[in-house]
Amino acid sequence: MKKLLVLVLMLALALSLCACTATDANGETVDTTASTIMTLVMLVAVIAIFYFMIIRPQKKQEKETQAMLNSLEVGDTISTVGGIIGIIIKIRDDMLLIETGADRTKIQIAKWAVRKIEEKGHE
Repeated sequence: MKKLLVLVLMLALALSLCACTATDANGETVDTTASTIMTLVMLVAVIAIFYFMIIRPQKKQEKETQAMLNSLEVGDTISTVGGIIGIIIKIRDDMLLIETGADRTKIQIAKWAVRKIEEKGHE
């Protein structure tokens, strides 16, 4: 993202420094530097809006999800992206063993499949 922004700003600087001229219908020379600068300002504004509306909130949500996954503990009641609700009984690097249902069925799931912590364990 930073490389793209630097590239756009360098392009904007290069275009604004060159003397942009054109000829109108009468054959007179017209300075189009102002319209070029305005176009570049609009381009930078669109990129900024794109960053603040899409990229930044997505990164914030990814950080919150990662923090939630790192805070998982044995005894927590969780729900998965598949709708399974269970209690964590064992945690490994990227896998969880959960216990679900009245018959205490044990299921091994990937850590990324945890949607949210329903209830923190009381240990």
